[in-house]
Amino acid sequence: MRGHAIRAEPATTPRDEPLCSRCDAVCCRLTVVLMPEDRVPRHLVARNDHGVEVMARDEEGWCAAVDPLHMRCSIYEDRPVICRRFAMGAPYCLDIRATYREERRRGIPLTLY
Repeated sequence: MRGHAIRAEPATTPRDEPLCSRCDAVCCRLTVVLMPEDRVPRHLVARNDHGVEVMARDEEGWCAAVDPLHMRCSIYEDRPVICRRFAMGAPYCLDIRATYREERRRGIPLTLY
């Protein structure tokens, strides 16, 4: 194709690098303790065995705020402080993702607290 510059595609990213397009949303199975400043709809709040308010979970252990059709937070703009501080790709994220992948590989159901 004369006269047209061909733009090279970016190099593929390593499989372990977290990207939104391939995120398993494992963090949405962690216990999310609510802070007084959180403004979460009451139907998404539960109390744990210690009486602490946490994000409710569905029957499969996912945060009740996760939109299962699109696998994203349905209250993203109003998500709890702890969710806002969770950094995709940070050491904790990478650790729970690695644990999740290993457990799936071995056929162990994921249980995170």
